[in-house]
Amino acid sequence: MNTQWQNPLALVGRILLAVIFVVSGFGKLMAIDGTVAYMTSGGVPMANLLVYAVILVELVGGLLIMVGYQTRVVALIVFLFLIPVTLLFHNPSANPAQAQMQTIQLLKNLAIMGGMLNLMAFGAGGWSLDGRRRS
Repeated sequence: MNTQWQNPLALVGRILLAVIFVVSGFGKLMAIDGTVAYMTSGGVPMANLLVYAVILVELVGGLLIMVGYQTRVVALIVFLFLIPVTLLFHNPSANPAQAQMQTIQLLKNLAIMGGMLNLMAFGAGGWSLDGRRRS
């Protein structure tokens, strides 16, 4: 592949990877009580406190990935965040009526985790705040 495409593709890739977290984090911020109830239903202890950590990881983490600031560290945090989220909320065998949808959600999270591993391995690219700092 021609290297002239690497930076623009890395930028678009980061934005596409992060938009789900920004939208989700903003949605949780606008409906904290509902989010706490959902987290409690999934067995999350201290959901009324952890909801703020979840919003921070999703909203701020997503924005930082978009602009490419501290990308490797943020990608690691998001990767680690997705492990318990995936195990607690996307178990296809927990509810047979929702098995197909939960399988899709589980696979989506695994794909996002793969994207985070790529960000950890290769960084944000030249069109990022990380890239500007290196220059």
